[in-house]
Amino acid sequence: MAQAVEEWYRQMPIITRSYLTAAVVTTVGCTLEIISPYHLYLNPKLVVQQYEIWRLVTNFLYFRKMDLDFLFHMFFLARYCKLLEENSFRGRTADFFYMLLFGATVLTGIVLIGGMIPYVSETFARILFLSNSLTFMMVYVWSKHNPFIHMSFLGLFTFTAAYLPWVLLGFSILVGSSTWVDLLGMIAGHVYYFLEDVYPRMTGRRPLKTPSFIKALFADDNVVVAQAPNAGVGVDDLRLR
Repeated sequence: MAQAVEEWYRQMPIITRSYLTAAVVTTVGCTLEIISPYHLYLNPKLVVQQYEIWRLVTNFLYFRKMDLDFLFHMFFLARYCKLLEENSFRGRTADFFYMLLFGATVLTGIVLIGGMIPYVSETFARILFLSNSLTFMMVYVWSKHNPFIHMSFLGLFTFTAAYLPWVLLGFSILVGSSTWVDLLGMIAGHVYYFLEDVYPRMTGRRPLKTPSFIKALFADDNVVVAQAPNAGVGVDDLRLR
């Protein structure tokens, strides 16, 4: 069993493996009180006034309590981040990294701007970690790239992948979770999808072209060959059919 898990982990593409590892280590470290979440959350004043720049990154690594919600998000991260990197971005690791960087920037910008708008500033001020939103963005982008794959949720009904973000959003509402972080992820995902896939087809221009210095970082990186996109996810709650 341990050997199978190790093999599964080692076969992950580089970006997925790195992000999953950082997320698990950070969350476990906070749970064991080795790391304090107060040193990780997004705080614009501390970033600007105290130069605590790391908060712009660490707020995407902490997934709060190690409960069922944490397991779901680790599954989404391991599954859809991996599928994107192996399929849609196969051989384009730099482009995939740039997608995550763009999504993180959009999410941070939304929270910072929203914090300055009357009537909604308090809501945005309560958003301290954007890890769930970035994960949801990856699910949204994957659903846009694979809209016709058939899926089932909790064995109750079937749908195509194009509706996956909306199904998950509805599930969050049913269990009483905050939908703001999911909506932010959908917004960031749609902005990326429009600028990277829709706008270039309309105009012939690609505004999100990956900078050359980022491409240089991954020039020698090899991406794992993808498995069939309709392979099962390995859980009963949500599976491809």
